[in-house]
Amino acid sequence: MARAEAWLAEDPDADTRAELAALIEAGDTAELTARFAGTLQFGTAGLRGELGAGPLRMNRSVVIRAAAGLAAYLKKHGTPHGTDTAGLVVIGYDARHKSADFARDTAAVMTGAGLRAAVLPRPLPTPVLAFAVRHLGAVAGVEVTASHNPPRDNGYKVYLGDGSQIVPPADAEIAAEIDAITTLTAVPRPDTGWETLGEDVLEAYLARTDAVLAQGSPRTARTVYTAMHGVGKETLLAAFARAGFPAPDLVAEQADPDPDFPTVAFPNPEEPGAMDLAFAKARETGPDLIIANDPDADRCAAAVKDGAHWRMLRGDEVGALLAAHLVARGAHGTFAESIVSSSLLGRIARKAGLPYEETLTGFKWIARVEGLRYGYEEALGYCVDPQGVRDKDGITAALLITELASRLKEEGRTLLDLLDDLAVEHGLHATDQLSVRVQDLSLIADAMRRLREQPPTALTGLPVTRAEDLTQGTEKLPATDGLRYTLDGARVIVRPSGTEPKLKCYLEVVVPVADHAGLPAAREKAAELLAAIKRDLSAAAGI
Repeated sequence: MARAEAWLAEDPDADTRAELAALIEAGDTAELTARFAGTLQFGTAGLRGELGAGPLRMNRSVVIRAAAGLAAYLKKHGTPHGTDTAGLVVIGYDARHKSADFARDTAAVMTGAGLRAAVLPRPLPTPVLAFAVRHLGAVAGVEVTASHNPPRDNGYKVYLGDGSQIVPPADAEIAAEIDAITTLTAVPRPDTGWETLGEDVLEAYLARTDAVLAQGSPRTARTVYTAMHGVGKETLLAAFARAGFPAPDLVAEQADPDPDFPTVAFPNPEEPGAMDLAFAKARETGPDLIIANDPDADRCAAAVKDGAHWRMLRGDEVGALLAAHLVARGAHGTFAESIVSSSLLGRIARKAGLPYEETLTGFKWIARVEGLRYGYEEALGYCVDPQGVRDKDGITAALLITELASRLKEEGRTLLDLLDDLAVEHGLHATDQLSVRVQDLSLIADAMRRLREQPPTALTGLPVTRAEDLTQGTEKLPATDGLRYTLDGARVIVRPSGTEPKLKCYLEVVVPVADHAGLPAAREKAAELLAAIKRDLSAAAGI
């Protein structure tokens, strides 16, 4: 109660002050404990959590402390970019509740700390912020977003001057600076002094998208597009118009930003039901392709007509399609993916004679691969222009997959035809996920402990030939909280989500295919194996 009253006394936000005062007056110790029994931890994903009062929620007080800690870290590490841009921090934000407030608070803190701050002109896609960090020669960037989390959440993502998200040890060093801030009264926050950027930053980002497409390539594919109530629409439409693609047909109900995400349970194209309105629009207009962004437009989903119905392509399928397209265009450089993504990318790269790397989960790792040309992970994240954006980018990925669909359309073929070709050439790589969302985080810890103490020796009759506890790290990978099981013709990785209260299990089976006639049987076998592995793994983990 004393901590809550002290927090209330310096809370700068009338909304959370009223909320907290009501809890204190009601003596709601259970809810106060849920908010004050610790602090929201700053890590390699920055901050992300539910909006509300208290140190275990996302609010202006937490953001001001985070910004002050980041400012202290930046000043301690110097500003290496010269006098004209020394100490510049670029700040972007999405259209969620409180995002604009958090961006302004960050700008005020940076200015008060003697750094320069520049805020993007309005809610824009996260990749525009990632681009702006490098384009403007900034020492850091901050994006206020909770990506595809539920409406009640918000978050705070930090980029350093190379344009990549933070990784250890920077995250721990910034966290230590945040912890050193005892009171908000010690954090100067002037009312003015920062810059609001103009449209030229967005124009520079859009000009950079020209580098994504091949000169003279077909631009004929027709699309349906949903922004999933996020900030992607204007930027994607501008990029498509610039490239010369037909204007996408919009899913009107989801086209404009709405922080309540009224038409979806979760604003993530992967979630059941999220694409239903897009499918309905496609049945009405008959496009070649459906494109979807998540709310901050750093992810890109694609759906295709499969027989009489529309279906979402898995992230691994889009990842392989984009890789094959880039290989066909003569791309050079390293292809990279996270360890939870399909091993098909490695086979495509090796056959093309290209370097290939695996990284830990997250674009903070993928973006740091030396000589990166293309990187992806299965959660709909694709980096197709690493010289422009060292992060996943749902706008440029949408351009590239639409270019591929256009090329195939000119040949009288579809994305599914190319996936069939890849399966015959490299084996059918089928992936699935066992994902469990929990209210009680201890259930995730219990499942991980159970698997460590009694690791499975076989799944669906396939012997586990290698079991790795990734907390020990490997020759090529830093330590992480995860488990990897290699089976004969299959692979399983288990890890807690870094951004949501979920335990995630990533499954892959590889079934050899002699020719196109063998594909239906191979798909049936793969589906049976995945279902059986999921069942056995669920039992082993107690979930």
